[in-house]
Amino acid sequence: MTTNFRLILCLLFIGFAAQVKAEDRRPNILVIMIDDLNDCLTNWGGHAQSLTPNMSRFADSAARFKRAYTNAPMCGPSRASLFTGIYPHHSRNYYQAPWLKNEVLSNSKTMMEYFKAVGYNVFGSGKIMHHNKADMWTHFENPADYSPTPFDGQTRLPHPDVPAPFADIGWVDGSLGPFINLAGRTSEEGKPLHWTTGNPKLGYKPMRYINDEDRDPTPDEINAQWAADQLKQLATTKDQQPFFLAVGFLRPHTPLVAPQKYFDLFPLEDIELAVIQSEDAADTHLKIAYKDGDVHALRFGKEMFEAITAAYGSTEAGLKKWTQAYLACVAAVDDNVGQVLDALEESTLADNTIVVLASDHGFHMGEKDYLYKNSLWEESTRVPLMMRVPGLTQAGSTIQQAVSLVDVYPTLLDLCGFSASAPISTLKTAKGHQLDGYSMSALLKNPNKKSWKGSKAALSAVYAGQKYKSKPADQHYAIRTNRFRYILYNTGHEELYDHQSDPYEWKNVANQSGKYQGRKRKMRKLLQKLVAPVDLSAFSHLPQDQHN
Repeated sequence: MTTNFRLILCLLFIGFAAQVKAEDRRPNILVIMIDDLNDCLTNWGGHAQSLTPNMSRFADSAARFKRAYTNAPMCGPSRASLFTGIYPHHSRNYYQAPWLKNEVLSNSKTMMEYFKAVGYNVFGSGKIMHHNKADMWTHFENPADYSPTPFDGQTRLPHPDVPAPFADIGWVDGSLGPFINLAGRTSEEGKPLHWTTGNPKLGYKPMRYINDEDRDPTPDEINAQWAADQLKQLATTKDQQPFFLAVGFLRPHTPLVAPQKYFDLFPLEDIELAVIQSEDAADTHLKIAYKDGDVHALRFGKEMFEAITAAYGSTEAGLKKWTQAYLACVAAVDDNVGQVLDALEESTLADNTIVVLASDHGFHMGEKDYLYKNSLWEESTRVPLMMRVPGLTQAGSTIQQAVSLVDVYPTLLDLCGFSASAPISTLKTAKGHQLDGYSMSALLKNPNKKSWKGSKAALSAVYAGQKYKSKPADQHYAIRTNRFRYILYNTGHEELYDHQSDPYEWKNVANQSGKYQGRKRKMRKLLQKLVAPVDLSAFSHLPQDQHN
């Protein structure tokens, strides 16, 4: 054997070994999901008083998508779309019906199922998808738990210090305030109260609370500890199998209840309200869209706004109580996120772990006389989205391109060297649907790119109700480009906002003559292209001027 031939063989062997090594080192993935989080992050452009040192520290190390949007501003359909990569109009999963029973989604691989199938260990805990499926995971720890809540031994109740009519909404959305010692407190029926976690299906477990220093942990704190411990264990294992780990935190989803120390960060007398303009809802059309619908969530934001105003005597007083509780819950979940990130960064895993931090949708803080999600306006559809990819993303970079959560799945496949068809398909059967989103890796690499292969607009949908039987042409839609937001309700009413001159969406220019008429037509055509079934002929029963 000649020397040159030996050298060639040696080089080939080294190349093969390097290839195997690279294959063995496929990146790990850590997904952190936060429920109902709007832009109330420090230095994110939201509430000026927000305190989120841990998420802000992560943002400084990651790429920030400043124009990221949910595909459906409700927990169930948003998470279904995110983790299957499929638009609601393709799955017809618009609302809270279990995705497991949806023909399209159940025949498509979730993100977790795909990574498990290609050899990842897939771990999870907390609220990831709205409805969980055990066999998606290598191991799943704790189910979603909206507690702690006051409990009288039979019924979960709102915080006892919340007055009617806001408390009448119920223990989920009509409850806010700090943990208090419930010793001696009773329900209206005279039953003693105590804090509890759990739910009717899995059972209730008392949560001990004497004070902030002497109490049991909350479900979010339990999940943070589990995820941190899991990362520490994965860092020491000899198993070379890559992992996908997802942890879902409930706060700031209602009930807005957190330890007293977080409320102390935001004294009520110092609370500033969101930037709100009086009569801002006057030129909007959601109130018309829900008149003949039968989905309570369509009008719920208005009802919550009116209830908290009545409960505390004025809009300002009610919104101050809400804002204080929301900021307190955001600060609490920030500590939970920090615990998980610290565990990653103090381990040997950080250099080979992609981290995604996202919310499922935003939340109004009283803008447009609305206090909820499930609208098609900016406050409800915009989400914080951050990604850190070792060796690719630039620390603290900002991406202004409009994207949506449906783009996360194909991005992770791309970053890990997979595709929607190789080495396996994201389809389980022909009844499933291919991924609708696009990889954002080019934007992660070059945050200043003026264009990308993905959609020119982020698409969001709101369910119009059982009356319309999930027919795509009969739902409500919005698209958001880098500059404009366009909304089309199933009544044919339209809204158009120019974020260059109107960042708070105070002025609907859809009916303004002049330059905006051409823009409205372009946005309508773009929406129709994105949602093929949506055709204005579906609204032919309306007066013609409502189409213009």
